[in-house]
Amino acid sequence: MAGWIVWFILVGVMVILEMFTGTFYLLMIGIGLAAGGVAALAGLTDSAQMVVAALVGIVSTAALRRSRWGKASRGHAARDPNVNLDIGQTLQVDAWSGTEGGRRTSRATYRGALWDVELEHGARPEAGIFVIREVRGSCLIVANHEK
Repeated sequence: MAGWIVWFILVGVMVILEMFTGTFYLLMIGIGLAAGGVAALAGLTDSAQMVVAALVGIVSTAALRRSRWGKASRGHAARDPNVNLDIGQTLQVDAWSGTEGGRRTSRATYRGALWDVELEHGARPEAGIFVIREVRGSCLIVANHEK
């Protein structure tokens, strides 16, 4: 079997494995392996093919790491609407009670249950409709709903 065929079989294996992991890192290694296959087609020696594959794989992996797709998102799950579907929903607050440690608090009905509600810093403590910005345990952090 020709050397370039082995390289491209390995590329196919890396692409399949990448589909199972969901990251792009195995795809970058696959790009390096493809470069090794191209080097084999160009007639380079086995050791030169391996060097080309390793260099291209390392450079493409490093480039991915520096890109926005290579960085793990460090978002706060309590504020992420993809994690908690309550974020962005609205609720009615009839009145705000006194301050608890410098924070305005209330109780409001949301999804058929009574919840503790806390006003987000900088929001106006007036009765009306509020948007859920964060969920901390059984406490909803809300801000004024802008119409």
